[in-house]
Amino acid sequence: MYVRPWRIDISRSPSVAPLVPAISLARIAADALAAAGAPPPASISLILSDDRELARLNADHMGDDGPTDVLSFPMLPPSIFPLHAGKQADRSAGPPIEPAFRAPARQRPHLGDIVISVERAVAQAKGRGGQTGDVTWSAADELRLLVVHGVLHICGWNHAVAEEREAMRALEREVMARP
Repeated sequence: MYVRPWRIDISRSPSVAPLVPAISLARIAADALAAAGAPPPASISLILSDDRELARLNADHMGDDGPTDVLSFPMLPPSIFPLHAGKQADRSAGPPIEPAFRAPARQRPHLGDIVISVERAVAQAKGRGGQTGDVTWSAADELRLLVVHGVLHICGWNHAVAEEREAMRALEREVMARP
């Protein structure tokens, strides 16, 4: 699906009910890509799955047991994205930054893949008032938040870093509030 300048590839496991129309998920993913300063044009993949699949991926790729709500698999280094709150300190203390990313002419780079457990989205909306624990909303809104959250991870954001956590949550709220 194209939401210019982005291509958003969405697939849904047969075991997952469609909570949100694909176009709505593509639009919010595009809003998050733009808000994070992703280099256009580019593509991402969004895979809607279940707890079983996320538990397997979580074990295989993160070394953690059990399902999680969202996993992001970035294809490009975080340094190609604009600096954001919390990253200034990270980069000033670390090794030199790679040169700015330039996509090959007439090619659309793939930024990464996001896999979401729709089951987790439903449970989190019911159980603790949203992924952030500070809102009460529908499972559809929780799924939208997980899309935004996954996109921000693709774009180099990391809420495990204290300096980035609040800025990431603020950007998630900003993107979610857009019409």
